Amino acid sequence: MSSMKSAMGRWVVGVDFFDREPELALLRSRVEAGNHVLLTGQRRMGKASIARELGRRLAQDGWAFLFADVEDAENPEDLIAEIAEAGHPVRGLLTRFAERLRNYVTDNIEEISAYDFKVKVRAGLDAGSWKGRGEELLSDCAKYKQPVFLVIDELPIFLSRLLNRAEGGVGKQRVENFLSWLRRQLQTHSDGSLVIVVSGSIGLEPLVRRLGLSDRINHLEPTFRVGPWDRETSLACFEALANHYRIGLDPGVSSKVYELLGVGIPHHVQAFFTRLREDAVMHRRDRMSLEDVDRLYKNGMLGPSGQNDLAHYENRLREALDPETHEIAMEILSEAAINGCVDEVAQRCLIRLYSLLIPDVADRVTDVLEVLQHDGYLGRSADGYSFESTLLRDWWRARYQRHYEPLCQRLKANGGERP
Repeated sequence: MSSMKSAMGRWVVGVDFFDREPELALLRSRVEAGNHVLLTGQRRMGKASIARELGRRLAQDGWAFLFADVEDAENPEDLIAEIAEAGHPVRGLLTRFAERLRNYVTDNIEEISAYDFKVKVRAGLDAGSWKGRGEELLSDCAKYKQPVFLVIDELPIFLSRLLNRAEGGVGKQRVENFLSWLRRQLQTHSDGSLVIVVSGSIGLEPLVRRLGLSDRINHLEPTFRVGPWDRETSLACFEALANHYRIGLDPGVSSKVYELLGVGIPHHVQAFFTRLREDAVMHRRDRMSLEDVDRLYKNGMLGPSGQNDLAHYENRLREALDPETHEIAMEILSEAAINGCVDEVAQRCLIRLYSLLIPDVADRVTDVLEVLQHDGYLGRSADGYSFESTLLRDWWRARYQRHYEPLCQRLKANGGERP
């Protein structure tokens, strides 16, 4: 552990991969058994790191590893091009791909970069050809001399983009067409020669359930969910980082960090350490104190420098939800941050407030609460729904408290009665 380095903002492998061995072993057993897997978990949990570390280890044991990040893909043609780019480093696969695509990839395939290869592949794809070309590429992977492990990362964001940005109300049809194609590929390649892991920080299951398409992902079972570190692991990571950088810790520092974060999200543990370390370097100190922890939580994690990092949580919801549903999600999260929880009375007030604007508001509230639970924003208790992460709750409260009036107060001010 002493060789571990801070990894804020990037995925990690090798010696920097910290204490996900049980999850890694379980995921590996499923992949080696030939199962296509849905890898889920809220943002910043380390899903990409787990997938990449597994790919690295499998490659050492004779597999070919392809990692396709489709977060920025606008359509299925883009997604197929991303898969082609992911296969570029594997020379045997590249040769197969190039033979398939020789009509529009005429360069010496050994001399062009992976990105240029993707651009040329994309130029030859359209709405009528992506299914066939994608099927051919996956077939080439399945026929390769080594078993192939393919990760398609952030697929739910891609599907949400298909759904919400399509014109003419055809978004659901586009999602259904793509998922039907993907299901056929998973069914076709079920012998372990090609194993696909689909991952994402926005829940795929709530999305397809909302659209009535749950059967389209039934070949991605069993679902594998990545959760937060427990307290012991969070403290061990923080102390391993301090040991690596030779920074002393006053008694209780690592415990105080965990207490303020509220839950052991790996990225947040790393981010908090990084801010404390940078502060110690700037002030020429070789120790961290409890006072430093309190100060950097308020001025660093919750301050302007922490805004970009935490704003990702809000941006992800905007990408995943249509505008009306996103507005409801923002109301629920603001209510949870400022009032402490969203109970049944607050839910009824929200429905009353929006009933004239959104006819199906009650169903949308139910859907949003499911999404917010699945994606790790809120947890459920006997009192209602509340933030699991103290950091995210405090950030949301600081961001919206001045401009937010609790739901039931607002309903009363508008002439309505508390339900």
